[in-house]
Amino acid sequence: MSSLCLNRLQEERKQWRKDHPFGFYAKPNKSSDGGLDLMNWSVGVPGKPNTIWAGGLYKLTIQFPEEYPTKPPKCKFAPNFWHPNVYPSGTVCLSILNEDEGWKPAITIKQILLGIQNLLDDPNPESPAQADAFNAFKKDKALYERKVRLQAKEYGVS
Repeated sequence: MSSLCLNRLQEERKQWRKDHPFGFYAKPNKSSDGGLDLMNWSVGVPGKPNTIWAGGLYKLTIQFPEEYPTKPPKCKFAPNFWHPNVYPSGTVCLSILNEDEGWKPAITIKQILLGIQNLLDDPNPESPAQADAFNAFKKDKALYERKVRLQAKEYGVS
């Protein structure tokens, strides 16, 4: 891991622990030797209140490349997560996570997670990643909302 990558991730962790949005979590995974694996994080994004996503705490993984922050991390939900901008593999399709679109090295973990929270309730119809969820979102809002509410219950915060 480059020193730029390591220093940036250590600083990100420090900043997150000092100040992060209510209901979110983000922490590096444990490595096999018991230390911290700064390249792989477990995170949780709450659904926004008063939306069909409310009540859920949506778990993701963030995998940082060796070239971070020059290159963006990969953010993944569990496979088959129901959302128009999430691939069947669970990978999030979001412009700020694409180095050919909106990625900038100054983007923080906090900004990424807030961006994902916004994407949940405000899908981008110009960038579909999953046919079933996209078609329901475009053509059958009742089905779309029912499936999202069911998913919110599955990911519910108790």
